Order: sequence, then structure tokens, then C-alpha cells
Amino acid sequence: MVGIIMGSSSDLSVMQDAIEICKEFGVTYEVDIVSAHRTPVKMLQYAQTAKDRGVQVIIAGAGGAAHLPGMVASATILPVIGVPVKSSNSIDGWDSVLSILQMPNGVPVATVALNASKNAGILAIQMLAISDQALSQKLLAYKQDLIEKVAEMSQKTKSNLS
Repeated sequence: MVGIIMGSSSDLSVMQDAIEICKEFGVTYEVDIVSAHRTPVKMLQYAQTAKDRGVQVIIAGAGGAAHLPGMVASATILPVIGVPVKSSNSIDGWDSVLSILQMPNGVPVATVALNASKNAGILAIQMLAISDQALSQKLLAYKQDLIEKVAEMSQKTKSNLS
């Protein structure tokens, strides 16, 4: 199972792509609003109990100061993938990117690009596929589909330039 959390309901439009990729791959997930700043006790409880609930990877999206992914990572042994969110109070998203990216040694957070929750979802699925052969096969098919789409784009581009 993948835990998908975000600091505010305003982040849901960005985090929806992680939800959709989990659905596409048939991976179970849970979704919650967990604010590092406004609900720190809930955040710690979420992080500390996630493994017992069956969560194997946590995707945490946050904007602005974006402390959620790092704080969650500090309170769990599960891998955490941070999604920097360009929010209304953001400095063009850079504050979020750097807040998640610049974790101190000992508290790693995998960080994807700004608003890239789809990539966070794919990374979580890749982590789960290490020990799940059926999921691994779905990923291989997904990657093959990407190859085919690029080949089609290439062919169309060459045809249009001829």
C-alpha cells in the first residue's frame, strides 16, 4: 500500500496524479491531509503508525516551506517520496523544492520535480515491484508503452519534416 499525504486540500489537484497512477497499476493506497505545521501530532502519529497499517511507501506533497516530507521521514523507517507543490504562497515553487531536496544526512527523502506526483507514484510502484512479480510485469508493459509512444512521435515528426 502507498500512503499519499499532503499538507492541505489545495494540494489535491497536484497529488491526484499519484492517486491515478496507483489506480492504473492496481496498487492500494490511502489519502489524507496531514499538515506538518498545523497538525504536528497527527503528522507524527501518521508516520509512526503507517507501517503497522500496511503502508510500504509514503508520498508526501507540500508547498511553501514544505516540511511535511522531511518531518514524516524523520519519524518512520518507510521510504518517503517528496512532491514539491507550487502553492499560492510559493516563491515560484523553489521554496518547496529546496525544502524537500535539502534534507540532512541521515533523513533521506526522494524528491521528484515540482508538481510531479505522477513520477512519485511511479517511483513508489517501482519500489513495491522489487518484491512483487505481477507489479514488475505491469511496469515492464508501462515502459514498453512509453517506448512505443516515443517511436510514434518520432515517426510523425520525421514524416512532417519530409
